[in-house]
Order: sequence, then structure tokens, then C-alpha cells
Amino acid sequence: MKAAVIYGAKDVRIENIPEPNATAGNVKVQVDWTGICGSDLHAYHHGMGVSETPHPVSGRSLPLTLGHEFAGVVTEIGEGVSGLAVGDRVAIEPLIYAQDDYYAGLGKYNLSNTFGFLGLNADGGFAEYAIVGAGKVHKLPDNVSMEEGALVEPAAVAFQAVKSSDLKAGNNVIVFGAGPIGLLTIISAKAAGAANIIAVDISAERLEKALEVGATVSVNSLEEDVDAKVRSLFPLGVDVAYEAAGAQATFTSAVHSLKKGGQLMIIAAFAKPVTLDVTPVLIGELKITASLAYRHVFPEVIALISAGQLDVKKVITKKIGLDNLVEDGLELLIKDKSQSKILVNPRG
Repeated sequence: MKAAVIYGAKDVRIENIPEPNATAGNVKVQVDWTGICGSDLHAYHHGMGVSETPHPVSGRSLPLTLGHEFAGVVTEIGEGVSGLAVGDRVAIEPLIYAQDDYYAGLGKYNLSNTFGFLGLNADGGFAEYAIVGAGKVHKLPDNVSMEEGALVEPAAVAFQAVKSSDLKAGNNVIVFGAGPIGLLTIISAKAAGAANIIAVDISAERLEKALEVGATVSVNSLEEDVDAKVRSLFPLGVDVAYEAAGAQATFTSAVHSLKKGGQLMIIAAFAKPVTLDVTPVLIGELKITASLAYRHVFPEVIALISAGQLDVKKVITKKIGLDNLVEDGLELLIKDKSQSKILVNPRG
């Protein structure tokens, strides 16, 4: 079968590899669509880091099949699997972890010390077929498309952050970063009842998309003073700030944007350490917290997509075939800021 195999930085090859078979406790999925994630971009452009050593659960290291945002159709059932059938349309929850991990035992499997992803620590979804643990396969209603199914994973990241935050209906919020996760955070915050949503980015194209998906105000931080803009709109500040950009400037601005008693929710991974002036945190009794990936929210996300409450289709900007993954996907997303979520089909 055809697959996108990563060997290291700037080395992703479209190859023919053996087609896998479903093993005990697993199902085989024929992949329809896989989204390109920021972690895929980082792996391609900068290397896999710790993933270059064998993962403690999968035992895998490079090379492996990339891709963790995917949906498809079950084609084979492994021994011991119940509740699933050949032909089921499914979205994949790609987290892997040891079942005996302390945090997994508490139900907080995203905090597991053995936390990893299909597509980064084991073979993933940029392939015609993938083998997936039965417990991480979620059925899709008939009115949810396969393209939407591929967006369940990144939508779950944003939804988890909004659900875990202090946001209440009628609150005002700000989202720093209008990439795919920032856009999905805007969509999730709107669904949760946010009255006003400020989107901040340095890309005019991304800010235009932010307004399209539900932001009420956009601020280009290269052209405007974010703090001044926020205070002109909301003199006391906003209730919740979502940090989906991962930079010192946006982190600092997010703290300054909050009203007293407000909350900063960190979603982005930061490439470098940041510094924090604790004085405004102390004076304002601010709360700073974070949300890592997701846990137990895939069914909710799928239900909300099915009900039309999370319109994730708006985030899709391009669809390509697997043969074009590198040039029209992994390279293009760095060059063209008008692109948001690019979906990849392994068969055309």
C-alpha cells in the first residue's frame, strides 16, 4: 500500500509498504482523509526529537508512517473486538499510552507518562490503511462527512481547552493565533456562548478566516496595539484569553488582556521558554492554566458537529492526494498563510 514515511527532517517519502492486518484488540481502517497538523510540520521541517528513539508503548522509532488526524472505514476486525463492524465510518483518536500508567488509571490518559501519538510514535494515517486500537475508534453519524471526521481530532484539542476553561455564556474572550487550532478554538468558544471573540494574528489572511468562522473582532498585532485595542472595546479586559500562538509576545499580551480574576488558557506548544511578570498576575488574581490534547471528548465533538454546532468545514482550505503531500502540503503550509487545514486523500 502507499504511505508517507518519515525518516527525519526534510525527509518524507511516498513509498509502497506492506499492507497491515488487524491484530488482537485492533481494527484495520481504510483511510479516507488525513489532516496535516502543526506537529507534522514540525516533524518534517525540524525532525522528530524524542521520537527518534523507540516509544515505550509502541516500541517504534523512525522510520514510520506520519499523520494522526484521520477518518476512514473499518475493513477488518481483530480478535476480541466488539461493538464495531466492517463498514463502520469512524474517526480516530490517535493517543497511545500504557494502560497501567498512573494518570491513565485516573482517567487522565492525556497526562500519561507514556503519552504518544499514532503518526508520531507509531504508524499513522498518511497511508491507505492503518491499524488502530478498538478503544480509540469513534463511529461517525451518517450526516458527518469523512472530511469532518478528519477534523474531529484537532477540534477535540480546541474543544477540550474551551470546556476546561472558565468560559461562561455571555463572556468576552480573546484568541491569540488564527491557525487551525486557534480557528477551532473560536468555533468552540462561539458554540459555548461567548458573546464577543477577539482574534489576534499577524496574518491578514488568517484574520479574515477568523472572522469567517465566528470571531467578532480581528486585530493584526503588526499594525495595532493589542492591549490598547482590547481596553478600547472592554475597559475591564476580557474574561478568558486562549493562547494558541506559542510566542513570548502573545503570551505577555494575553496576560495583559485579562480582567481581574480572568483566566489564561494555554493551548499552544512553545518552542522557547517564556518569561512572566508576576505583578499583574498578583494584582489581578489571574489564573494561568493549560490544556494538553484531549480526553473523553471525541463523542461530544462528533455530536456537536453532527448537530451543526461546530462547523469545522470552514477550516478546510485545500484537499490534495498523498503523492503531493510534501510540495502541496508540508512545504505549502509554511509559505502560504492563507492555508489553514489541508486534507490528504491516500488514493487520489
